[in-house]
Amino acid sequence: MYSIEINNQRYDCNAGETILDVLRRNKIQVPTFCFLKGHLPTGACRMCVVEIEGRRNLAASCSEPVVDGMKIKTHSPRVVEARETILELLLANHPDDCLYCEKSGHCELQKLATQYKVVRGTFPKTESVKPIDESSPSIIRNPNKCILCGRCVLVCQQIEGVAAIDRTGRGSQTVIASSGLIPQALSRCINCGQCVLVCPTGALTESNEIPQVLKALQDSSKKVVAQYAPSVTISLAEEFNLPAGTDLNGVLNAALRRMGFYRVFDTSFTADLTILEESAELIERVTKGGRLPMITSCCPGWVKFAEEFYPELLPHLSTCKSPQMMMGAMIKSYWVEKEQIPVDSVYSVSFMPCTAKKFEKLRPEMMREERQDVDAVLTTRELIKLIHFFGIEMDKLTPEDTDPPFGRRSTAGKIFGASGGVMEAALRTAYEKMTGENMTDLTISAVRGLEGIKDAVMTVGGIEVKIGVVSGLMNVRSLLDKVKEGTSDLQFIEVMACPGGCINGGGQPVEQDPETLLARMRALYLIDQKENLRTSHENPFIQELYKEYLGEPLSEKSHHLLHTKYIDRSDLE
Repeated sequence: MYSIEINNQRYDCNAGETILDVLRRNKIQVPTFCFLKGHLPTGACRMCVVEIEGRRNLAASCSEPVVDGMKIKTHSPRVVEARETILELLLANHPDDCLYCEKSGHCELQKLATQYKVVRGTFPKTESVKPIDESSPSIIRNPNKCILCGRCVLVCQQIEGVAAIDRTGRGSQTVIASSGLIPQALSRCINCGQCVLVCPTGALTESNEIPQVLKALQDSSKKVVAQYAPSVTISLAEEFNLPAGTDLNGVLNAALRRMGFYRVFDTSFTADLTILEESAELIERVTKGGRLPMITSCCPGWVKFAEEFYPELLPHLSTCKSPQMMMGAMIKSYWVEKEQIPVDSVYSVSFMPCTAKKFEKLRPEMMREERQDVDAVLTTRELIKLIHFFGIEMDKLTPEDTDPPFGRRSTAGKIFGASGGVMEAALRTAYEKMTGENMTDLTISAVRGLEGIKDAVMTVGGIEVKIGVVSGLMNVRSLLDKVKEGTSDLQFIEVMACPGGCINGGGQPVEQDPETLLARMRALYLIDQKENLRTSHENPFIQELYKEYLGEPLSEKSHHLLHTKYIDRSDLE
């Protein structure tokens, strides 16, 4: 145990900690750009420098280990001057378009420039303008706003295991880009958007689909319908000054109707539908010697990862579409027939926590008769902008129900938003289908939590089912390698690209921390604890849909509407 002095106050700390570790634990704020918690620090941006008594040079607090008796100043005149100089240099190489930048109000460079009162740089502005990469349907890369902090590279390489981007070039020509400077759409990017979450400026943003949605809402010939993912309702709260994890389900229904949406559906309903199809597929594989382990297919980022890096394992993926695409298919088949509405008059909008859903809706395998089942995908961030655009005061709205027939969902469908939720929901239904009765305790604690890898053994109808749950794609590589080698004994694996699942999706609000993610996760499980309808197979609207339209899980009609196929992309670059 060491004792150090920070700004004339004594603090205890441990050998091996960095100065930044101690500062953050004691709520002493110093700015950072390149630092990303959980990764080895580089000290490259120099924004976190501090003054240490007896040292001539300032030290980067993120990489400087503590020493017993150390005396530190975090905001001495030398430190402040150094940070101001760094900010001035960055602003000299940065566009002055803050008024209409997508990241305005959430830009760390903007906030620090304001905090340190750097309003006019002393260095001359650079004139070079680099081309913006808008080739991806999900993510826009603007190198003119990049400050080369490297966070996106760290996330892409060390959390997602994709390495679609890296630093390239030298000196003033250095940029972060796809390998070989190819357009992002042609790279191995899986569209997960984790890079967007960590980008401190407007260099990385999602592709903006708000104008198309507004145009559709203003078109009297269109019936614009909305669906929203399970995690969206519990991740809006922070933007509206409510405690993290507050469920705004009913309020969101009311808000969307104020905007002019003709019908409002809950994607948790088709999460239930996914479970009926997926559990039937799992049972068939387990009992009839099918390809195991079966791996979930709800996450489009994970699906593209498998197509890019493990194409030989594609037969292991469930053939089920994601809940978003199942809802899109149901809206433009069952619902339009039931309502006797021309399918071409329907404009289907999804509100998702995910940037990869923008890519997913354009996959040719998801189209029927050359028609998109989902016309536009807006992230949670875009939904927030839409709410502000319409001037809707969320705290003034009376909660309203979602619309039938896709409004009633079980809590099994709702917990899809957290890592382990799909697994838990599927096992609840698989157990009932194999034994004829519900599990005594529907809570499967072993698959809950924010850990990157979880596993357990479940006994279902006298059969042991070995399960694994993975989030953050770097974590899945070791499991997949075992599957390739034939040494894995797992039978069912849930994979989510984003660490923690959709509650931490690439389209969620950017300013978050582990406590926020925990609050979102707890909110989903609290909903599951409080409500009575907790299994997908007991959802009466799901039962009616099968009876009236689909027949049974894995029927010819359900295969046509609810299942898909995958592509080997390993040689498509």
